[in-house]
Amino acid sequence: MKLNVSEAGDGPPLVLLHGLFGAARNLGVLTRAFSAHYRVFALDLRNHGDSPRGPEMNYAVMARDVAETLSSLGLSRVRLCGHSMGGKTAMMLALQSPDLVERLAVMDIAPVSYEHDYSGFVEAMQAIPLTPGLSRGEADQALAASVKAPPMRAFLLNNLVLGSAPRWRVGLEEIGANMSNLFRWDDPPGAAPYDGPALFLCGAESDYVRPEYDSAIRQRFPRAEITRVPGAAHWLHADKPEQVIAALQEFFAA
Repeated sequence: MKLNVSEAGDGPPLVLLHGLFGAARNLGVLTRAFSAHYRVFALDLRNHGDSPRGPEMNYAVMARDVAETLSSLGLSRVRLCGHSMGGKTAMMLALQSPDLVERLAVMDIAPVSYEHDYSGFVEAMQAIPLTPGLSRGEADQALAASVKAPPMRAFLLNNLVLGSAPRWRVGLEEIGANMSNLFRWDDPPGAAPYDGPALFLCGAESDYVRPEYDSAIRQRFPRAEITRVPGAAHWLHADKPEQVIAALQEFFAA
């Protein structure tokens, strides 16, 4: 599947992959920071943003989507950075097609299976009546019963397109059907460890990359540098953008 791409800047290619319920535009802070020195390609992963929908959704398939999209852009070797779901997709691409990845940066995710389950978010979003004239405030109120945290509601509602025919910019049915796949990790069969430079940038206040996961990271990415950003949680690029950008700039420029 060829994915939707937002492009900015000039220089060596740098590819950005967003997390679950996100889109390319959610990584705008990174695109703006890096477009001065890199040709930045921010991709909408399948069933997200303006990319096509597809019933199959697992990391092997999503990594192939990225590889196909890079080929269509004439890119043969890139710096690659992914957050959360995008980080797992980036790891899978590095393991499946190591020649495509010059340097790998992964933000707040590890190559392990997680027990998180966001099925309730999907159901709550699907329950909002998409009636003409729906306002963002009404949608937020409808979501509040199931999603208590206002920042998370705002994040999810970034996917809602209002107007005469409100719609979701995210494939809720496809994501809901594949939720268990998105929180799993399965090594690609027969893949060797990725021996390129790798940076695992984690939020010090996040529980997504616990110290006990470090061995799983280094087993698959033996050159991995694991750095924890003080004061940052899972959305570390939003919590501590200056520190995250500085760490990524140093890594990609090395």
